[in-house]
Amino acid sequence: MNVHEELRLAVLIDADNAPRSQLKFIMEEIAVHGTPTIKRIYGDWTAANMDSWKEPLLHNAITPIQQYSYTRGKNSTDSAMIIDAMDILYSGRVGGFCIVSSDSDFTRLATRLREAGMKVIGLGERKTPSPFIAACDKFIYIEIIRAVKPKATPKKNGNGKAEQPKPVAAPVEPESAGAPHLTRDIIDALIATIEDVADEDGWAYLGEVGTLLMKKQPDFDSRNYGYKKLTQLIQAVDEVEMEYRDNLIANNGQLIYVRIR
Repeated sequence: MNVHEELRLAVLIDADNAPRSQLKFIMEEIAVHGTPTIKRIYGDWTAANMDSWKEPLLHNAITPIQQYSYTRGKNSTDSAMIIDAMDILYSGRVGGFCIVSSDSDFTRLATRLREAGMKVIGLGERKTPSPFIAACDKFIYIEIIRAVKPKATPKKNGNGKAEQPKPVAAPVEPESAGAPHLTRDIIDALIATIEDVADEDGWAYLGEVGTLLMKKQPDFDSRNYGYKKLTQLIQAVDEVEMEYRDNLIANNGQLIYVRIR
C-alpha cells in the first residue's frame, strides 16, 4: 500500500461485548486512525435485547451480521467474526483491522492478523484481559473516548430574541486533573523509552518516543492520564525537558524533541 494513502480499515464489532451507547464516538475515534471501508457488527439479532442497536447502526452505516446462539452458554459470535476476518484478510482490500470487543477470545485473531502484516487496533472497556491488549498494535479504552455534549438551545426573552448566555468560569482542563494519574511506572517507562531512541546528546524526537512507547504498551494513550496530547503529558513530567526545532526538511512547522534533565 502506498504510504501516502490513508489506511483502509475493516471494523468488526462484537455486539455482545461492546457498549451501544458509545458506538457513535467509537466510530469517530476509528476515523482518526484510517478509513473504515468495511463495517460489520455480529450478534443474535433475533434476541429481544438487541432492538436498541437499530438506530445506532443505521446512523453509522454498520452492517449487522446475524449469528444464532446455537447452544446456551456458548458464544458463536466469536467464530463468525473470526471467519469473516480471515476472509477479509485474504481479499486484500484493507490494510488494518479494528476489533471492538472486551473479549480475550480474539487474542489469537489479533496475533494472526499482525503476522499477516495487518495493523490491528483494539477498542474495549478497561475490563479487557491483558493478553488481548498485548496482541494489538494499539488498544484504546472506550472509557476515554469522551462524548461531546449537545449544545443547549438558547432561551428567548420577552422580545422573542435569544438571550445571551451568562459568562461562566472556564472549565478545568483535563491536563490539570490528569497529573495525579501519572504513576511512577508510566514516568519510568517514558524515561526508559526516551533513553532508547535518544541521540548522543540525549535528545529524542517525540514522534519516535510515542511510537516506541505504544509498541511497548499497546494500551498507552495520554488520555488515560487526563491529557489530550502526549506533549501535554510530557510537560507535566519534571524529569523531562522539551525543545522545539524548525523542520528543515519539510520547511514547515516545528519538531518536538525531549531529553531527560
